[in-house]
Amino acid sequence: MDLETHYTAGPAETSRLARTPHGRLEYLRTQELLRRFLPGQARILDVGGGTGVHAAWLAGEGHTVHLIDVVRSHVDTAAALPGVTARIGDARHLPAADGTYDVVLLLGPLYHLVDAPDRARALTEARRVMRPGGLLAAAGISRYLSLLETGAAGTLSADRVAPIHDVVTTGAYDGHAGFVPTHWHTAAELHDELAAAGFTGTGVYGVEGPAWPALDEAGLAAFDGRFEAALRAARLAERDPHLVHASAHLLALAHRPA
Repeated sequence: MDLETHYTAGPAETSRLARTPHGRLEYLRTQELLRRFLPGQARILDVGGGTGVHAAWLAGEGHTVHLIDVVRSHVDTAAALPGVTARIGDARHLPAADGTYDVVLLLGPLYHLVDAPDRARALTEARRVMRPGGLLAAAGISRYLSLLETGAAGTLSADRVAPIHDVVTTGAYDGHAGFVPTHWHTAAELHDELAAAGFTGTGVYGVEGPAWPALDEAGLAAFDGRFEAALRAARLAERDPHLVHASAHLLALAHRPA
């Protein structure tokens, strides 16, 4: 299934980060981590930004946000947001001049680009359109997501053992849990891909922390009572090398050398 079909035929992308407890945690933790590093009043390019879930709050906080996505319906939705401009585009061939942006967000493209040369091209393009000293925020999916999710939910059936083993060992996710085939990262791999593209000072953070499967099992009705504890756990474990992969997503923050 291609991305256009997946994102237009499946559940609405606008509500993805609100439908599940771990989605809500992902959204709030991504905000928290970005705010920690963003410069004031930045020019931000949101590559693969979907319907503008993050572009909306970034524009609301005074940043200038331009969004690029490969899905036409996403672009149309994002372009209607206050303070956000949007157009069709590919992370590997960004329609922007050199040194245009203070910040580039790659919060989706790196896992959708299953071939390493394509990820390298996207990172090189992000570096090109960023000013010297600019900030990159690049997300990856943890290789252990499916293992943790199915183990906690009691759905780790015998027929899922082999594909989960494959994604843990190779990063090649085959779509066994309903998502399109993607590439899932380790923290070291994500770090090294950014370094190879010329970024420096890279830190890789666990987004949701180790409590997200328990949040999902408790359900949305219990979210408010459990969220603060899960958030504290995420903060405690965000750079712990033993626990960083317990997050469903990884977020790498790095800079283009000045």
